[in-house]
Amino acid sequence: SVTGLLCSSHRAVPIFRRLSVSKPVAQGVPGPIWKLGRLNHVAIAVPDLEKATSLYREVLGARVSETVPLPEHGVYTVFVELGNTKLELLHPLGEKSPIAGFLQKNKAGGMHHICIEVDDINAAIMDLKAKKIRTLSDEPRIGAHGKPVMFLHPKDCDGVLVELEQA
Repeated sequence: SVTGLLCSSHRAVPIFRRLSVSKPVAQGVPGPIWKLGRLNHVAIAVPDLEKATSLYREVLGARVSETVPLPEHGVYTVFVELGNTKLELLHPLGEKSPIAGFLQKNKAGGMHHICIEVDDINAAIMDLKAKKIRTLSDEPRIGAHGKPVMFLHPKDCDGVLVELEQA
């Protein structure tokens, strides 16, 4: 136990408390067969891809990828390397792009989703569906990094669109 006291003129005041280890809420339930990994990227929808790319490359001095069209997802992507993670700049590709709809509601652009790596995407999807977390497609699709991805419904994730990516 780590405990300390700060003595004042009339009383002792604890300045450290014992660290408590909380027990899992669902005791006796086996843990998931998959693990959540690191933050892969934060995606930002941008109305002007050239301007946004220039901001990160010329103004902020970041290493920025070339623009890559992903017609199966309806987006152009540019990745900004940050060392410990990436930003993904998204711009609509085609009229049915989900990013076009996002930008209609958010004219200046904004954060679109976060992407978190998982060690077993199929196990994660099965487990999350069993826990009543909805997905935006029935099966994983190949994402911008050439790996399987799955988007989780933002209404089930505290208003955040979460992308899971196979590590």
